[in-house]
Amino acid sequence: MEQPVTAGRATRSYGAEPEALEALVGPSLTARVTLDEHGIVTGWNAGAERLLGYPARQVTGRRAADLLAEPIPVRGGLPTLAELPRWNGDVALRHRDGRKLTVGIIAHHRPPGADGPAWLVVSALTDRQPPAGLDESLVSWSFAQSPCCALAIYDTRLRLRRANADMERATALTEEEMRGLRVSEISDSDAGRRAEHDMARVLRTGEPEYEENYLRAPGESHEHAWSVFLSALRDHEGTIRGVCLSAHDMTEQFWARKRLQLIAEAGRRIGSTLDVTRTAQELTDVTVPALADFVSVDLLAALDDVAEPPERAAPVEGPLLLRRAALRSVTPGAPESAVPAGAVDAYPAGSMPFESVRTGRPALHETTDPAFSAWLARDPARAARVRAFGIHSAMTVPLAARGTTLGVAFFVRYRNQEPFRHDDLVLAGELVARAAVSIDNARRYTRERATAVTLQRSLLPQRLPRQAAVEVASRYLPAGGHAGVGGDWFDVIPLSGARVALVVGDVVGHGLVASATMGRLRTAVRTLADIDLPCDELLTHLDDLVARLNTEEDPEEDTEDSGAGGGATGPARPTGDVGATCLYAVYDPVTRHCCFAGAGHPVPAVVSPEGGVELVGLPTAPPLGVSGLPYESTEVVVPEGSLLALYTNGLVETPDRDLDTGVDRLREALGRPAPSLDALCDTVLADLLPPRPADDVALLIARTRALDARQVATWAVPADPSAVAQTRKDVVAQMERWGLSDAVFVTELVVSELVTNAIRHAEPPVQLRLIHDTNLICEVSDGGTTAPHLRRARTYDEGGRGLLLVAQLTERWGTRQSSTGKTIWAEQSLTPA
Repeated sequence: MEQPVTAGRATRSYGAEPEALEALVGPSLTARVTLDEHGIVTGWNAGAERLLGYPARQVTGRRAADLLAEPIPVRGGLPTLAELPRWNGDVALRHRDGRKLTVGIIAHHRPPGADGPAWLVVSALTDRQPPAGLDESLVSWSFAQSPCCALAIYDTRLRLRRANADMERATALTEEEMRGLRVSEISDSDAGRRAEHDMARVLRTGEPEYEENYLRAPGESHEHAWSVFLSALRDHEGTIRGVCLSAHDMTEQFWARKRLQLIAEAGRRIGSTLDVTRTAQELTDVTVPALADFVSVDLLAALDDVAEPPERAAPVEGPLLLRRAALRSVTPGAPESAVPAGAVDAYPAGSMPFESVRTGRPALHETTDPAFSAWLARDPARAARVRAFGIHSAMTVPLAARGTTLGVAFFVRYRNQEPFRHDDLVLAGELVARAAVSIDNARRYTRERATAVTLQRSLLPQRLPRQAAVEVASRYLPAGGHAGVGGDWFDVIPLSGARVALVVGDVVGHGLVASATMGRLRTAVRTLADIDLPCDELLTHLDDLVARLNTEEDPEEDTEDSGAGGGATGPARPTGDVGATCLYAVYDPVTRHCCFAGAGHPVPAVVSPEGGVELVGLPTAPPLGVSGLPYESTEVVVPEGSLLALYTNGLVETPDRDLDTGVDRLREALGRPAPSLDALCDTVLADLLPPRPADDVALLIARTRALDARQVATWAVPADPSAVAQTRKDVVAQMERWGLSDAVFVTELVVSELVTNAIRHAEPPVQLRLIHDTNLICEVSDGGTTAPHLRRARTYDEGGRGLLLVAQLTERWGTRQSSTGKTIWAEQSLTPA
């Protein structure tokens, strides 16, 4: 009879102790025959000899077909035996004594190239039956002792009849204690009641049921995840006699799946923006309550004042200053936090955050740990919160990215009674590492963006200059998205003759390069405006400048070339595409004319005093640095009190709105009454922009003023030196009418010098114009094109001192060209020095 086998330590080596294995399995209990691809017998064991009576020497080398008493029955439609990976069935064989034996065989067809024979044919010998009742005993033992799952059998009244050892451990009850009870009586829980309903459904339909539930066995501190299968038990006639419940403990797989899901969710949610605080908050949002009941992210306070983190994150002796960037709790308001968001706290040497930052390693802590207790003893407020909320377990994980420690994340449990385990620490380390990289990216972006914003704001007008032509309000908003600071700018430039220039531009690109390029272009515009170039000519010169910027030589390339060959360098290489759009406007309060010229820029809007909004029709023109062709200008008459609105495309064009729609909304906003220009700017921005605009925005709104005819006096001067005296008399009389007696002497001298120079050195017609505004402007126009210049006269020179006197006596002076000649102008302040 079969002998019982004493359990021993299993071995993983298939070749270990082959003799013992052969003795254990009894090879003679199976008839084993091997064949080659041609059906020739290559192997014959003792079991085959016992089955058919042939010794191995009489069979080896013969055709296996010779042993058949009848052909092998192959059902129609089956492929030939040689094409099958395996075949099984009953075969009629001829015994050595002539008897016909019908035996069941299994024939394994091994793949080509495999070691050993092509076919392995086996048949169990039926003359060795197990002892009576052994099979039933094995089935009973396997049910009771099955290590793979918890098993229970219920009758048709859903009363437990049998339970194996795993079910006893899962319920902390013996089979005898559970026998006769319903599943809802064994487990008084929602899971038990659901299982009972499912079991009733199995009895009714005969179909298996599956569910997952989570239960904590009595005496255990954590829940188990169970995969429960319910199936009907049928007799030989198919009648359902009971239900089998098999429950597989999937706790480890469940938590592994939850951890993977949490990591995947962290990948989606953490780092969605380039904002340090927002990124830190995303880490806490992902991990509460999935991993901890309370989480805080504390960053080094030293990061507030320096561009780069310190080389030593934690001081040698403490304390460590950390700023709380974010926190989250399962309790509303996070009352367990001893430090509010945004505040700085000092952590002494030996405290958990200090040690994690110092060592750079995550750590698990229980509140009973000596180090934890020592820290709490020095911090009564924190100790009180630990006792009040029942905090029992904590983790500290340093935030480190690119070899630099940025802070520490603190994880706490109190509502979840299961303490943190090593797997939780590994998971927290993975999540914090992801967040640390995003926080470092956000910190670097914030630093560069702040630098770019500072640079750009320093290049923009700090305050708009005083002038009488227009009342001005402006707004500049840097981009709030990932794009970074751009190159938008605006400017207000006082010109001669009480005129004013309004400029708005936009450099292609973002970041420091765009800001620096914007500064260069703004300086160029002011320089070109200072020489009083017409609108179209100014843009043409600016276009040439941008084209030259695109072909500047790269200093690094020059250095490399000279170092490699030492000879002459090749032609200039582009350093990159510098592109920009610009709108330039000049308003004259004397004539009420406004000249506009644009280079690929959105057209300006003019709001009439009655509230109507019209767009100025400008000739289509490419951006600066693209075409090299001249630009054209448009001149319009603007009534006094009109509004001129100049802006960049970031105001009207957004990712979810096209340009035309944005312009229509701008016209609506500009048409609404507002108490002031500043209020109108705020209204426009609020109506057109999202909270975080995707592009920079510059907006300039000017209300036009006009000079009264009584503030301007004009004389045509004959081209005769004798006319200078009469001109002086006319000027003195006009000054008296304006009440400017104190300025008569200087004005009479300036007029005399400028008119005399025009008559002597220029061509007619000569015209004198005085403009009485906040300052007094004197203009002398003539038909000549030669501009005067200052020179230092020698002691005995008879001339050459006139312009020098004008420059000394007036606040500023200059010259501007026109289509009919030139104008020399001088401006003197009417405010006492």
